[in-house]
Amino acid sequence: MLALPPWAWIVVAGVLGLLVGSFLNVVILRLPARLMAQWRLDAFDTLEMEPDSTSLPPGIVKEASHCPHCKHPLAARDNIPLFGWLLLGGRCRYCKAPISIQYPLVELLSGLASAAIVWKFGPNLVAVAGLVFTWMLIALAGIDFRTQYLPDQLTFPLLWLGLLLSLLPMFVLPSPAILGAAIGYLSLWSVYWLFKLLTGKEGMGYGDFKLLAALGAWMGPTALLPVILLSSFIGAVIGGAMIALRKHGRDIPMPFGPFIAAAGWVWFVAGDWLLQQYSQLMGLP
Repeated sequence: MLALPPWAWIVVAGVLGLLVGSFLNVVILRLPARLMAQWRLDAFDTLEMEPDSTSLPPGIVKEASHCPHCKHPLAARDNIPLFGWLLLGGRCRYCKAPISIQYPLVELLSGLASAAIVWKFGPNLVAVAGLVFTWMLIALAGIDFRTQYLPDQLTFPLLWLGLLLSLLPMFVLPSPAILGAAIGYLSLWSVYWLFKLLTGKEGMGYGDFKLLAALGAWMGPTALLPVILLSSFIGAVIGGAMIALRKHGRDIPMPFGPFIAAAGWVWFVAGDWLLQQYSQLMGLP
């Protein structure tokens, strides 16, 4: 490692997070559209029918960034994370159409969360793993928020990476990692079927099961209950605020994945501190 003071590594991580956040925006916007188009083509192929269109939406890596309204390619200065959006005043340089607030928010979130990871773990391989964990959670939360879908292309790699890191071990030993993954999946799976039997409705999707399983693989089974409680609390606060501000209808389903991801990241970074605060509050030894 380079001989830099701790604060410098935190700044480096924050800048790196801003840059990665720009890429995460691409993943959040393009991966679901790409997957749905591919599923459509696969369905036509299975049915032995001619597809109505053979073209796929822009890929994640090859196609350059462009305005979603006028399709004009963006200049390099327009792609500067966070600052590009601010300098443009939130509008396309060419057609003046508004640019979604999602872009700077995801970049800022990625930058701050990345800095927090290095502040927590220091400049080492543990922090590198923590950064990957953070970035994948941001991508999953963003996709689920927009589409109410958690793609296997991200949840499964996150799950397997957590299990593989337990072999080192890095965060938990292999046994807790395996138990965490299994209990994480089965707990929400059980709630899903119980709710469906009682109401005839689906309260959540299978992607939520897989995401909680991945969190269990990274942090072990003892983290699952706090994550569920935190995600429920975060969901109640944000959901209630959105309904109160009339930004979300009461009868419109709200994705649970972003709240699981947020709670999982908070517990990953500050779980020990939260437990300590709770013990002091309750007068526990």
